[in-house]
Parts: sequence; structure tokens; C-alpha cells
Amino acid sequence: MTLEILTSDALSPFRHGFFTRRGGASSGVFAGLNCGAGSSDQSEIVAINRARVAAALDVAPDHLAGVHQVHSATAVTVDAPVTDRPRADALVTDRPGLALGILTADCQPVLFADATAGVIGAAHAGWRGALDGVLEATLDAMEHLGAHRADIAAIIGPSISQSAYEVGPEFLDDFLAEDTDNTRFFATGRDGRYQFDLPGYGLHRLRRAGVGHAEWTRHCTYSDPARFFSYRRTTHAGEADYGRLISAIRI
Repeated sequence: MTLEILTSDALSPFRHGFFTRRGGASSGVFAGLNCGAGSSDQSEIVAINRARVAAALDVAPDHLAGVHQVHSATAVTVDAPVTDRPRADALVTDRPGLALGILTADCQPVLFADATAGVIGAAHAGWRGALDGVLEATLDAMEHLGAHRADIAAIIGPSISQSAYEVGPEFLDDFLAEDTDNTRFFATGRDGRYQFDLPGYGLHRLRRAGVGHAEWTRHCTYSDPARFFSYRRTTHAGEADYGRLISAIRI
């Protein structure tokens, strides 16, 4: 099966993609394009999957850079192939021939591009990273390379949607402590719980930070098992592990 790659015109002319699980070599619960080295999938198979992604972006496998994601607000600048992945949740570069990749399985994958300045970025933005400022940190790092916020397009890829993201009242408290207006990203759920709009919150943070264009592809990872891995769906199903989707961009 060939790879399925979701793209956005707003990130042109840079080659990029929000890769679905279709077209990979993994099997079982990881069936498809599992690119997560941190999963219990066979490392050789994960390497094959990542090589397919690199080939689709027309870069060598070792030029597909990644980070050791820790749900932080840390963004790093990449100017050469990464051998030891730093603990961070976003990458930026202005170097042609390098691809920036991040992994998700419900969290927001966000790809950034300033076509005028020739600067790109990629961020992993779960609720904690988004709340702590990983999206703004990515924009700051891009600006250090000469980008301008008004010229940056930021696209949120497949993420868990509000209808599938049930949270408790203590979760709401964290967001109210940051801004009481954040109540607009919560809908009343069952039994005193809430439904959280993660992509809506991500778009709010991006637009408040001054990006020129921000949008969500409107793909829900939880509700489409044929195309996307989902940590929460795996948890509800009682499965032992889950695959990781990759989203990447290159100059």
C-alpha cells in the first residue's frame, strides 16, 4: 500500500506531509506506518517506515530530524543531521535538505513555514505543551532565524477532536488558572466531566501569538482507526501499545 500524505497549500512551496498510518511495514496493533522508536514495535520495522517517510520528502533517512518528546515547551534549532535526539518538543531550521519530524497519537502535530524567510518548524503540542507555550517557543525560535510572525503559516494536523476528548474538572482548573476565558474550549460532558477542544485551543494560541495564517486539517485521530493511531483509543480498547504518526516538513 502506498503512503497516504495529507498536505496544506498554506505550507507551499515546502515539501511536507501529515502522514497517516497507511503504507507502512508494521503489523499487529502497529499495522501501517508506525514511526515511533519509543513503541514496542520492532526497531528494524520502525526504521523501514521512517526511511519511507524520508524518501517521500526526498531526504536521506539520517536527514529526517526528530527530538525526544517530553511534553515540554522547548524548541531547538537544527542545522545538521541529529544523532542524539535532544529532549524537546519542537524543531526549527533554515537549512535546505533537512526535514523536521514530530510524532503524535492524539496530540497536535503542527507544521510551520515562512516561505519569504525560508524558515520552517515542527511542534508536538499536547495539552501540556500547548498550555506551557510550545507553539510560541517555536515561533520565537523561527524569528531568531529571520522569520516574521505575520509571514508564518501554522497548520495543525490530525489530532483528537473535542467530541472524543473527555477530561475531569481538575484539567479545567489548569486552563482557568492560565486564563478564565479558556472556558470556551470546554463543553459540558457526562457525570461532571468535560469535553476539551484541543485543536481549537491550539488555533487560539497561534492566532494570539500573531501568525499570519493558522488552520486545523479537521482530521480526528480517535474516530478514524483506519487512518490514524490514537493513544486514547488504544487505552479504551485495552491494547498493550500504539503506533505513532509522523508529520514532517523540509525546505
